[in-house]
Amino acid sequence: MHFLDTTYLVLFLIICIGFIIGNIKVKGISLDISAIIFVALLFGHLGVSLPNILQKIGLILFIYTIGLQAGPGFFDSFRKDGKNLMIMATIVIISAAVLALLAIVVLDIDKSIAIGLMAGALTSTPGLATVIDITHSPLASIGYGIAYPFGVIGVILFVKLYPKFLRINLTKEEKDYEAKALSHYETITRANFVVEHEGAINKTIGELRVRSMTKGVISRVMHDGKAFTPKKDTVLHKGDYVRVVGSEESLRRVELLIGPKSDVEIAFGEQYVSQSYLMTRTELVNKSLGELNLRENFNATITRIRRSGIDLSPNSTLKLQIGDKLMISSEKDNVSQISQLIGNNKSELSDTNFFPLALGIVIGILVGGVSINFGDTFSFNLGLTGGVLIVAMILGRVGKTGNVLWMMSGNANQLLRQFGLMLFLAVVGTEAGATLVETYSQYGIKLFLVGGLMTFLPMLFAAIVARIFFKINALTLLGTITGSMTSTPGLAAVDTMTKTDAPSLAYATVYPIAMVLLIICTQILGLLF
Repeated sequence: MHFLDTTYLVLFLIICIGFIIGNIKVKGISLDISAIIFVALLFGHLGVSLPNILQKIGLILFIYTIGLQAGPGFFDSFRKDGKNLMIMATIVIISAAVLALLAIVVLDIDKSIAIGLMAGALTSTPGLATVIDITHSPLASIGYGIAYPFGVIGVILFVKLYPKFLRINLTKEEKDYEAKALSHYETITRANFVVEHEGAINKTIGELRVRSMTKGVISRVMHDGKAFTPKKDTVLHKGDYVRVVGSEESLRRVELLIGPKSDVEIAFGEQYVSQSYLMTRTELVNKSLGELNLRENFNATITRIRRSGIDLSPNSTLKLQIGDKLMISSEKDNVSQISQLIGNNKSELSDTNFFPLALGIVIGILVGGVSINFGDTFSFNLGLTGGVLIVAMILGRVGKTGNVLWMMSGNANQLLRQFGLMLFLAVVGTEAGATLVETYSQYGIKLFLVGGLMTFLPMLFAAIVARIFFKINALTLLGTITGSMTSTPGLAAVDTMTKTDAPSLAYATVYPIAMVLLIICTQILGLLF
């Protein structure tokens, strides 16, 4: 089996076999991309080893792209659900620490091994580093090595089987999640009105201050049977018809300001058109709609913006993002100029500039390496994963700095994420497989059972509390559990179960909290005995 010594061959062989197995469904359950780690365990047992640098590169790419995706919605998510998700993370970490304490006191397991078991069960390398620093004992690594395979495999199996055992309809959970997300935004609709109120007759749209007074946008006006895109100085006459785009509340205010609703159709003439434009000009990222000044420059009106599947009502302060779809009404002669201004080039979204990617990762690695000391007994740093994740979320939220565009298209993000994940799972699996049998023969089954319980019970406790007290969406719950367990492979397993960003947002929300709590609990346990 000399071919197993060829690193690049065996790497892609593991990935290929993993994909084949991952696509096999048993009673509706499949492992998807997570199957790679199980194949890697077998290859690791057969003596295959892969360079650790591949794991680091894979981890960095996966976590960075997750952070970029989660960044724009993270802060809103934290404000809405942060408290409950923090409680969930605390339950996971504290219960794991209590189990480690019981292992020391009741089962008489060496302190270093027990705390190492906890770090391995939660797949936390920063936790292991803290244990070794506190105990100065190599036994911590043994405990970590025993529990780590259960920490990796157990979380994957838990998140895969949890919906099946409880008969949770993930499609319904997706719809519920999307409905909740949409509930934070007013539904954008449109209606036609006839000008009848005395206060609106013979007044310009600017004088009526329609947008500021009602939050609605007049996209069309029909006078003497001819429809056109209005300007601020367009005068409304008695009997004119106007089309307004906005929320239900906005339309109600327009009715009070201008006149009653009408069923009369306001169709543009041949010289006017209303169409969608794709925002692909990087120079416009973080520019406000007011700065575009479309009405004055092109006699055009933005009637709505669609972003991440949500329709937003346009206002002068709303800032543009790459991939926004702008519905604009204008004269046909101005369509070409508006397209040049907005970009409207789908191919640009598929292009990926690797400079911002590399620069963002460099910043993340540097931030993760900064240590903060609290006296002589406690120090803390974010570590590689934490630094890259937090920096990516911030850059994803910022979107653009000067000429540097941090965001990337959804397709490019997904490709890099999958590639990084494949590398990460392959190396992690071979490392765990190399020591699994040897560790078992040396220490017997007791430590394996304790490590397995440290992985399974905290997740079970958190799931029970979430189901009884918080009524958390199942996809958010699974993302919270993987973040609390600091399990990147677990997140990968959940990520393949949904098209929404619910798990990623929850993971990104609790991961830093869980990492800090774990390090604190590790230090407390290390100082107790």
